[in-house]
Amino acid sequence: MGHVKKPPFSGQSSIQNFDSFFIIKRVSDNNENFATVSPLLVEKAITGSVGIVKSTKLLRSGDLLVEVASSKQAQQIVKLHSLSTISVSVHPHETLNSSKGVITCGRLLNIPIEEITQELKDKGVKDVRRINIRRDGEIVPTKHFILTFNTPRLPEYIKAGYVRCSVGPYIPNPLRCFKCQRFGHSKTNCRGTLTCARCAAAGHESTGCTAVEKCVNCQGQHTSFSRSCPKWKQEKEVSTKYQKHISFPEARRLVKAQAPPDGRSYASVVEKNHPEYQTTHCPHCNHVVTHNVQLPLHFKIS
Repeated sequence: MGHVKKPPFSGQSSIQNFDSFFIIKRVSDNNENFATVSPLLVEKAITGSVGIVKSTKLLRSGDLLVEVASSKQAQQIVKLHSLSTISVSVHPHETLNSSKGVITCGRLLNIPIEEITQELKDKGVKDVRRINIRRDGEIVPTKHFILTFNTPRLPEYIKAGYVRCSVGPYIPNPLRCFKCQRFGHSKTNCRGTLTCARCAAAGHESTGCTAVEKCVNCQGQHTSFSRSCPKWKQEKEVSTKYQKHISFPEARRLVKAQAPPDGRSYASVVEKNHPEYQTTHCPHCNHVVTHNVQLPLHFKIS
C-alpha cells in the first residue's frame, strides 16, 4: 500500500458546521408580525416542530431570531412553513452564522489567494482576503489576511500546512452613509438628505467642493470621512465591543457610559487604544481601494 500524500494545507481537523441562527417571518397580506403573537404560543409551536432550541428572541422588526442547538434542528427549521396556524418563512441570518478573523503568516505571502482559499475550505474558511497597504504610492501586499469562517465564533488558531496561525478578531471600520454622511447605515437604506462629506452643507456631493472643511457628525474642522473625528473613533469603539457577542445597541450604550477622565477628551482616550493603519484592500470584494483597517495591536505591517 503506497504512501498517501497529504494536501499542502492539512493539519487542523475540520468541525462539522451548520447554520445556528435563523429568521422566522410571518407571511401575511396585512404585514403582520410576531409582536402581537403570544410568546407562549410561539415557544410551544417551535418546540413542537423542531424540539427545544437554544434561544428565541423577538426583533424590533417583529421577526423572530432563533438559535438552534443541532444540525438536525437546522435542517428541520428551514423547512417550516407554519407555526401552529401562522404561515411563516424561514431563512438563515445573513451575518450571525459566520465570523471574520485576522491571521499573520509570512509563509503565505507569495502564495496566491485562490490557492489559500481552496486549501483552507476544509477548516471552515469560505473566503480569504489579503490586507494591502499603500507605500510610496504603490500597493504593497502584507502577510496579514482576513478570513471569513462559516461558524459564528472564531477558532483560536488555524493551521496552514504545518504553520499554526493564531486567529484574532477582524474589526471593520464604522459604516458611514455616502449620502447623508451619518454613521450606522448605508446609502441604500438612507432616508436623509444628500450632504457634502467635505463641508457638511446639504444639497451637493463633495466632488469639486472647495469650501472650508466641516464634519457632519461632530461639527469639527475636518471632513466627515476623517479618521481623526471623535465620532468616528467612538463608532470604532462600538464595533470593537460588538465583537464580544453583544448587540450593537448594547455596545453603543456601553461606549456612551464610559466617560473619559477629567481634563482629557474622549478622542484622546480612543486614540491611545486604537492606532490607525492605512490599507487599500476592500474586505467585501476583489477591488483595491484606499481604506483603513484596524488591526490587533500586536500586528506590525510589513
